[in-house]
Amino acid sequence: MNTLITHVHLARPALLWALAALPLIALLWTWRRRRGSVWRQNVDAHLLPHLLVAGGRRAWSGLALLLLGWTLAVVALAGPGWRQVPQPLWQAPAPLVVALDLSSRTTATDLPPSRLLQARAKLATLLRERSGGEVALLVYADDAFTVAPLTGDAANVALYLDALAPDVMPRDGQRADRAIEAAVLLLQQSGAKGGDILLLTDRADDAARAAAAAAKAQNIHVSVLGLGTAAGAAYRSGDGQIARAQLEPDTLRAVADAGGGRYAPVADDEGDLKSLGVLTPRTSAGGQESRQGEGLAWRDEGFWLLPPLMLLSLWAFRRRGVVAVALLCVMLPLAMPAPAQAAERNWWQRADQRDQQRVAEGVDAYRRGDFQAAQQQFEGVNDAEARYNLGNALARQGQYDAAIAAYDQALALRPGMPDAVANRAAVEAARKRKPPPGGGQQPQQQQQKPSTKPQQQQQQQQKQDPSSQGEQGRPKPGQGTPPQDRDPGKPDPAEQARADAAQRERMRQALEKQQAGAGKTPAQRRESNETPQQREQRQAVEAWMRRVPDEPGNLLRQKFQLESERRKRDGQ
Repeated sequence: MNTLITHVHLARPALLWALAALPLIALLWTWRRRRGSVWRQNVDAHLLPHLLVAGGRRAWSGLALLLLGWTLAVVALAGPGWRQVPQPLWQAPAPLVVALDLSSRTTATDLPPSRLLQARAKLATLLRERSGGEVALLVYADDAFTVAPLTGDAANVALYLDALAPDVMPRDGQRADRAIEAAVLLLQQSGAKGGDILLLTDRADDAARAAAAAAKAQNIHVSVLGLGTAAGAAYRSGDGQIARAQLEPDTLRAVADAGGGRYAPVADDEGDLKSLGVLTPRTSAGGQESRQGEGLAWRDEGFWLLPPLMLLSLWAFRRRGVVAVALLCVMLPLAMPAPAQAAERNWWQRADQRDQQRVAEGVDAYRRGDFQAAQQQFEGVNDAEARYNLGNALARQGQYDAAIAAYDQALALRPGMPDAVANRAAVEAARKRKPPPGGGQQPQQQQQKPSTKPQQQQQQQQKQDPSSQGEQGRPKPGQGTPPQDRDPGKPDPAEQARADAAQRERMRQALEKQQAGAGKTPAQRRESNETPQQREQRQAVEAWMRRVPDEPGNLLRQKFQLESERRKRDGQ
């Protein structure tokens, strides 16, 4: 008996505490039996032994069956097992956070054409050749900022490489220690138990070495890729002074040793990345492969106790109860939907999953130009992103008042949301704009004056369309970027006139095609029913949106500036 007990393993032993309810069940059974007897309620106690037949064995057998059934159910739920089966052991690849130095020293030309361009090319190779694992990108100068959080889609991180330059940073500097601390925080927030940090710079200090040692204590390895040469080259610092930047390999090697990583100078081929071990993700256990052999796992054998438990449950039915249960078991599979049908109806999804699916369907409808369908999908979700997208869909339909109300709801849910603030201002300006006299086409330079803040316009263009999220830096098809004016406040009249004429011609051709084509979309049918004033307002907004260039560098600059101001305000 002792041998059997030692070979039994319980997957959920805490459930055995439910056996403590056995005495309570027995007491309730006895109390109910005494209370439910009609004879005991109406006959004196001293007469009961002479009137009742001494045959309570059947009643006590029912109590025994109930206690036995309860015991079997509890033991089955506890997950008993008496044998082990082989099971493969898997470990997720360690995530990698890349921290790139974007100080003014990266403009030095000792790595032609410049250190920055060499670093971009090296990161592109890393993102393309790395075999699995999550990757994140940080940049730092006087402070560190997140460009792309941890993601398994390396191509999404590569979208930002061409926009990286020292001028996107709020302040110049070279605080590698803050970059390492920000990378450690990023890994901790993702729930990773370890990871790797790759630092790309030309020098480091004692603070960076201490930060690398602190990261190593948390199973996070810090490796360094040296940018530059020992000879160095001249560069212009952030304050306009000419200085000389040289590679300091001793300080970088000290940081790598303190962080438990490796150091390698930048090379023309992939040898530097291979020597650092960043092309093949490691595991938290230190191996280079995600699968670590096989192990043994206890098999849950509790299902063997279900047949006797079901047999005991038959004693609980009276008269035709067993037949009713049998019919219920037969009819239940007919009434229940197929798994595919249940999945199609979202029966097995949580509320947040259903909301996410509605938003995805709304974005797809927005991309197709079916703004009314997108509106219906976004209206069913009450969060800041959905309200913001609802405002975009309403603005596309010319419903400016409703769009402004949707933006206000988004700002109420997320105060200070920059995209909602920018789009609300644009729609408010379009609503207040009056049509030109005579119903003619108003020149674009009168419809929308060139802004004195091109960064804000560029951010608004990037976020105006929900389908453009995640595709920063890629102009949309058919929306070429016009040439930049020499002076943002004084556009060239000749170029402006040519752009306006070309825009009007495209609008005219698009309207003729819509009127002559068959099978119009809902958006096209709405446009055909528009009044001249509504059409003028819609065309003015769309033309103004197309004139804003799509530059992710300005978006990053604006994002880092806002983050820097927030940190300064919070005292960080």
